[in-house]
Amino acid sequence: MRDVVIIGSGCAGLTAAIYSARANLKPLVIRGLEAGGQLILTTLVENFPGFPKGVQGPELIELMQNQASVFGAEFKEGHVTRVDLSRRPFVIEAEGETVETRTLIIASGASARLLGLDSERKLLGHGVSTCATCDGYFYRGKEVVVVGGGDTAAEDALFLTRYANEVNIVHRRDQLRASKIMQDRLFRNPKIKFVWNSEVSDVLDVERGEVTGIKLKDAKTGDETTKDCDGVFIGIGHSPNTSLFRGQLEMNETGYLITHDGSKTNVPGVFAAGDVQDHIYRQAITAAGSGCMAAIDAERFLEAEH
Repeated sequence: MRDVVIIGSGCAGLTAAIYSARANLKPLVIRGLEAGGQLILTTLVENFPGFPKGVQGPELIELMQNQASVFGAEFKEGHVTRVDLSRRPFVIEAEGETVETRTLIIASGASARLLGLDSERKLLGHGVSTCATCDGYFYRGKEVVVVGGGDTAAEDALFLTRYANEVNIVHRRDQLRASKIMQDRLFRNPKIKFVWNSEVSDVLDVERGEVTGIKLKDAKTGDETTKDCDGVFIGIGHSPNTSLFRGQLEMNETGYLITHDGSKTNVPGVFAAGDVQDHIYRQAITAAGSGCMAAIDAERFLEAEH
């Protein structure tokens, strides 16, 4: 029997582990399939407080995990395959083992939707990014590509015009899906260009370990062309990792967990933190903050029961 189990080991889950471990709750962290969250795929992080020279994403995750371990947090490799939140203690199955817990903190995050290209995956953090807010600064004076046609791509493109000399939006159709107000802003911005009816078929250059351009396939003719660029931002949205909780926890229409009064879900004793419930900010520091909230909420919940 556990007092606290945390699903997820990104910034939210590890911060929750630090706080609940310091409260002597001996949390168990189940690391998940994408152990370390999206920061594992990030190179230099310059906007996390306390690191004036920046810090590598994997290093930041390792430091947070070590800090949680110092205070008594335990870690389990693998991912959760089933949860039962219909009664307490809650039942969690992971890697063939069953764990019971009085409280549960869900910090399973959200996964950026990718194009599915091998080169895209290999160049993540080396010119391919899923976070314009995180990485836009590195493209000052350069030419970048944003893939997508919805509000996510529009917001990314507009943000990138603060730094890049030229922002090219590549969209597979001949018109955007973004809201009218976002489209108006895009069309008015002289730094933004459009590549219509096109799909990215490859990202160059894996052998050099950096982005030098993209291959484009015309959606109508099938013809392929090459376009030079310094960075590629994938702006086709995120998918919260919440499939395990469908039918058990309240979600919005896109699957993000709904929280109230801090980190509380609709099931007493179950709390959510980080990108699994945040589809607006999606930053390492906001995830860490909500992990802190979830740990404190879980501690107070347990205290109230005693």
